[in-house]
Amino acid sequence: MLRVIDTMPAVPFSGPSDSFDLEHWKAYMDAALPGAKEPCLRDMEECVSAGYPWEEAFLPVLNAAIQNADARQKTALAFHRAADGLEQRLLSAFGRTPDADVILYLGLCNGAGWATDVGGRSAVLLGIEKIFELGWYGADDMNALILHELGHLYHFQFGADLRALRHTPDALLWQLFSEGVAMVFEQDALGDAGYFHQDKNGWKTWCETHLGMIAARFADDLGRMTPQDQNYFGDWVRFEGQGDVGYYLGAGFVRFILTAERFDRVIQYGPAEIRSAFDRFLRTLA
Repeated sequence: MLRVIDTMPAVPFSGPSDSFDLEHWKAYMDAALPGAKEPCLRDMEECVSAGYPWEEAFLPVLNAAIQNADARQKTALAFHRAADGLEQRLLSAFGRTPDADVILYLGLCNGAGWATDVGGRSAVLLGIEKIFELGWYGADDMNALILHELGHLYHFQFGADLRALRHTPDALLWQLFSEGVAMVFEQDALGDAGYFHQDKNGWKTWCETHLGMIAARFADDLGRMTPQDQNYFGDWVRFEGQGDVGYYLGAGFVRFILTAERFDRVIQYGPAEIRSAFDRFLRTLA
């Protein structure tokens, strides 16, 4: 069962003169979304430790969102439109849905979308401030964002939950596979295998043209880079001037596996199967 939760009315800031206050935010989280405060703070602290200053990377993004009522209203409207009939659309596409909450909230720049656990339930957290920063409050962007994060939860609930690999040398390869699964889930739910919500200003064409280089460089970086120090995933990093190239590579990788497997079998893959499939995928691009 999917539950849709909008915490926007509980956000403790509303006017152009307001600024973000961490203690007010903690009280809001405890009241509106019990259980989410700790992982959000932990994620923020890890990012600060990795070299992203609070005053430069977080505070301006949070203040921009809470001081723009029009953007918040657009975000809430797009959220409710995307959530309308969502469970039935997933049942039609996949025959089942994750048991999860889909939540619109003010976070700590943890991401426009985040598949995690809150209060003992799987949840998709949609950060108002990052959605506003990225301009993703249009209907298409919001729909794709929600579907992508639900793709992660579908993977975790019905496939092999490999989140423990985040803390191993295979972390980036697991992330590539996981993001590829979520991209394919998003595309199939939309009925368009070529859809990428990241496709702006020729992004998809560039990635398609340079796929072999992206794959080779990614393979070379495995074992040397970490999820906090990489150039493939996230709006804050760039690969040859392009963002989010890991999502294109991941989708291509999973589509390659799907030439011989069903989707619900692919999400059962363990570390050894992922590694073997990636080696085969690289050989096709050499």
